[in-house]
Amino acid sequence: MRWTEALEYLEIVGIMVGQVLVGYLGDQLGRRWGLIQDATIMFIGLLMLTSAWGVTQEGWVICYAWALFFYGVGVGGEYPMTATSGMENAVGSGKVSTKDDRLHRGRKVTAAFLMQGWGQFFNQAILIILLLIFNRTGNPPYSKLATQWTYRVSFAIPAVGTLWLVYYRYYKMKSASKQLMIAKRKANVTGYDTKSLKLTLTYFGPRLIATAGSWFANDVFFYGNKLFQNEFIKVITPGNSSVMTGWLYNLINVGVSLCGYYLASFLIDNKLYGRKWMMIIGFLADFILFVVPAFNFKFFTTPEHVHAFQAMYFLSSFFNQFGPNSVTFLVAAEVFPTPIRATAHGFAAAVGKSGALLASVLYNYIDTQTKFYVVPWFGLAGALVTWLFLPDTTGLDLKEQERRWSYIRAGKEEDYHGIAVHPKHLSVWENMRGVGKHYDAKLDYEAKINEMRAEWVERQQNKFDDPKDREGGVHDDDEDEFDTDVHGYFHRTTSNSNRRRQEGVLQEKEVESESNSNSDEISQEKRQ
Repeated sequence: MRWTEALEYLEIVGIMVGQVLVGYLGDQLGRRWGLIQDATIMFIGLLMLTSAWGVTQEGWVICYAWALFFYGVGVGGEYPMTATSGMENAVGSGKVSTKDDRLHRGRKVTAAFLMQGWGQFFNQAILIILLLIFNRTGNPPYSKLATQWTYRVSFAIPAVGTLWLVYYRYYKMKSASKQLMIAKRKANVTGYDTKSLKLTLTYFGPRLIATAGSWFANDVFFYGNKLFQNEFIKVITPGNSSVMTGWLYNLINVGVSLCGYYLASFLIDNKLYGRKWMMIIGFLADFILFVVPAFNFKFFTTPEHVHAFQAMYFLSSFFNQFGPNSVTFLVAAEVFPTPIRATAHGFAAAVGKSGALLASVLYNYIDTQTKFYVVPWFGLAGALVTWLFLPDTTGLDLKEQERRWSYIRAGKEEDYHGIAVHPKHLSVWENMRGVGKHYDAKLDYEAKINEMRAEWVERQQNKFDDPKDREGGVHDDDEDEFDTDVHGYFHRTTSNSNRRRQEGVLQEKEVESESNSNSDEISQEKRQ
């Protein structure tokens, strides 16, 4: 019996291990290898689940539990890897940030995240279809053979898709680590960027509280949503012992959730609504939808009013997706710098998943009425943490955040005056600390021109560099190539001293190249 109860705990713990471990490895080894590793672990885990067996029932449960833990590690790693790689691939190319990045980055990332909803939908649909095939009815009794075939085939089907995912990530996503490698090369870092981690804890600690705290509160809600379903099924179908009833209601609930996913994806980049308000309103809506039945539990669980109870169940699912569940996945990667983005996202996700672990353990020791008393306050706490500590990155260019980070890493935080420290893109806490006082559009414009000019001069000086000297084959030439007009402007306005120095460097390289060529010819003649 203990192993049966531990099934859910082990799965959650496995997910937490994957979130932290793969998040760290994703920043150390790169996004691509993190993605490949995740898909491989999930594939092996699905094979283990499909073939789990035991001589006794307890032996089978133990085998199944550890297979679920192993699979959970891969699932957990998907959180930081898909969020960071999806976001960094959504960043527009070009020296001047693209409009698409500023206006649609959130939509691109949440569009990938909403596949979670479709996965849940098809998983539930497959279980229903398989049970009808192998048991010939959805009602009990369920034969041992029908049960075995249903659960084994339900794991075997996604295993095929996961194998294709391994292939795709290995052969088709070779540039997934590009942004991370560019950031490391600019910072002259080869392994894990421990300096960036320390600076993140120093400068962005409140943001970590916001992402981890809000995710924790959301997962308690996400798990608490099941409370509604169990209660109204008891009232609508008293004495029901069929799993099919719960599965069908869950299928409808996932369909409602998908509407929330899509609406979140549609409005998450809207400047009048955006990330922060979407999360706060989602938390407050779920708070209301849980607190109302909490203090009127007997009223809403009577046959006359159970449909209102049922409506609150579906609405809580909708606002969970059209709110904190979608936004936490995005902002936990978006508000942190590239070198430690996966680590920060993985940590926030693991803290969030501990909320699910808390709920799954706590709910075994308190009655249903008490559960409804406990859950709503996490929504209120989530809204408060979001309002106080989370910055609003809606419409903010990700490259501008990286530019601010380069100043912080160089110990020149006060010299940065760009849009990333505009009060509208900072949290309430950061504004209270005076971070926004450094914003100055005029000074920032001058600084950008000087930075671009310095990069242009350096680019001209390095024109004849041997391509073999570039580290690791990762270049940002195509990322930061100057437009013809920009090139012409800098060529006209660069000071004569800079231009002479630039031309002198180029001439020295040409003379050196010619000298090396002559030396090669003389050596060849001597050999002959």
